[in-house]
Amino acid sequence: MSADESRYVRLHVELVLEVADAERLTSVARQRVDADELMPDAERLAAREAVAGEPAEAVAYLVEPVALVGDLPGVELVHASWSSEPTDAAGEPPADPDADWYG
Repeated sequence: MSADESRYVRLHVELVLEVADAERLTSVARQRVDADELMPDAERLAAREAVAGEPAEAVAYLVEPVALVGDLPGVELVHASWSSEPTDAAGEPPADPDADWYG
């Protein structure tokens, strides 16, 4: 492994959340969308509709990957991406037996 290759680490994290209060989750997500001063109005309207229509979208607007690694000494975040989706069973491994599962 070269020196450049050892400098980069890909961190995979999978979480399953239970939404116990969808109204509160949606409310906080809407507040986050409304507070985003850089978001254009058309995008803001679409984002408000998305978080109101699906708890997974609300979670995606509230999750901050930078917060996971922001305080790690000697580490700079190079790239972050994330997504959320509804699931039927909490904690169940993926149907694909070849998929990674760390639950």
